[in-house]
Amino acid sequence: MRGGAYVYILVNRHRTVMYVGITRNVERRLIEHRTKAQGGFTAKYNVDRLVLVEEYPTAPEAIVREKQIKGWSRARKDALVSASNPDWNDLAPDRWPGDSSLRSE
Repeated sequence: MRGGAYVYILVNRHRTVMYVGITRNVERRLIEHRTKAQGGFTAKYNVDRLVLVEEYPTAPEAIVREKQIKGWSRARKDALVSASNPDWNDLAPDRWPGDSSLRSE
């Protein structure tokens, strides 16, 4: 998708920590989170399970959505994830089945 972007939500294994992010390339960004290449929040709290991805035609639209979600309560974020992924499965293996680097531990 040229010019588009994605809003995504990651959680840790026990779903106690959540991260909302934006990227143009979900696969590349997820690899960075899982390998802890960038350090920071997700590395510190082992947040590496992809539970939600939303696609937007432009980066500004995705930024608006990311900020909206970040302003929500945890309960509302949980409801958003549950609506599209009721079991909170890691979505990476389904999106990129042949890439073993995208499997959560």
